[in-house]
Amino acid sequence: LTGAQDGSVRMFEWTRPQQLVCFQQAGSARVTRMYFNAQGNKCGVADGEGFLSIWQVNQTTSNPKPYLNWQCHSKTTSDFAFITSSSLVATSGQSNDNRNVCLWDTLVSSSNSLIHAFTCHDHGATVLQYAPKHQLLISGGRKGYICIFDIRQRQILFTFQAHESAVKALALDPSEDYFVTGSAE
Repeated sequence: LTGAQDGSVRMFEWTRPQQLVCFQQAGSARVTRMYFNAQGNKCGVADGEGFLSIWQVNQTTSNPKPYLNWQCHSKTTSDFAFITSSSLVATSGQSNDNRNVCLWDTLVSSSNSLIHAFTCHDHGATVLQYAPKHQLLISGGRKGYICIFDIRQRQILFTFQAHESAVKALALDPSEDYFVTGSAE
């Protein structure tokens, strides 16, 4: 799966030089993040205008429409994570009201889809990592802060400053004992 500054999103197969599907043509907002879900049957794309779009991967048309296209943040959606069986999605980004980490239910209408919004990360959340064993979300912000959320209780557990500049990367070890952060500095 490839995404570009021009907003185009294309899917390729290892053994074929040409694209299999063009999910999104050039001319859209820049792609900020994209993932396949754990089952491999859906892909999601976040963009610089605050939207999250999700497609079924097994499309037969050359330009399929997303089955979900929501504006999750008012300024930008920088990252997202599929949670559980992909019906729950977490997003990070920047919104005017500082609700910069959100939980969404993809099985209900867009008007009722926001489950919870966390007010955190002044100037926006840049990255997001899901820890399934512990049911935690870890987010990094533009000012170097890390927030850890319990998604079952829908509350912030910890906040601390890890860097002097924006957190650009988060990684979690498979046993979920440790996580590492990388920053712009």
